[in-house]
Amino acid sequence: MRSNGGRGGAILLAGGKGTRAGLSANKAYVTVGGRPMISYSVETLDRSPWVARLVLVIRPEDRRAAEQVMDRVGVATPWLMVTGGESRHASEYQGLEALSGEIAGGHIDLVAIHDGARPFVSPSLLHQLFRDAGRHGGAVPTLPVETPTHRLTGQGEITLLNQDRLHKAQTPQVFSAPELLAAYRRAQGAGFEGVDTAETVERFSDLKIRATPGDPNNLKLTFPEDFALAETIACDS
Repeated sequence: MRSNGGRGGAILLAGGKGTRAGLSANKAYVTVGGRPMISYSVETLDRSPWVARLVLVIRPEDRRAAEQVMDRVGVATPWLMVTGGESRHASEYQGLEALSGEIAGGHIDLVAIHDGARPFVSPSLLHQLFRDAGRHGGAVPTLPVETPTHRLTGQGEITLLNQDRLHKAQTPQVFSAPELLAAYRRAQGAGFEGVDTAETVERFSDLKIRATPGDPNNLKLTFPEDFALAETIACDS
């Protein structure tokens, strides 16, 4: 594994619908802090010394909006745009296949997959994730679960779970590129779709995944109240 930058790929998923936020359009292009939400992640990934190739996964109807974001940011990293699938997992797979030639050629050895609905990933968190993945094979940012969490039995009874061992995952999630691509191809053959990247890696590879301390500001914008909080973060940054 490597420990310096420059040979990583990044896949940015930008196919969200925004239904739960009460939006009629793709929330990735909703204005936050005076600019399209997804432009924050594009800028952070573009400026990272780890990222040598950027893939933006879009819906066909959003192509023009996506091109405008890339032009506005002035992306210097080599990039391409691909159409996603019907699910998050399918979109991740399309993004990985777009990088498959460079992965097979040894030009990309780590890949970060990030959710466009998390605009405030910091450069320092991104850097640490690439470092941890380079050393261990995979890295996922996590935060402790703060509220009591229970397990429901088949009889309707609840059992309190140990909070110390429960964490919630964020993105970007970074993995060794060859193993990540192979895992998704195995999942494709098995007809499996994971809820996030880490689940697919856990099931279809032998990679060890490190939990990297996440960032509370790296929130996912899902509901209307999330966008209100995002405006505050954008103004403070």
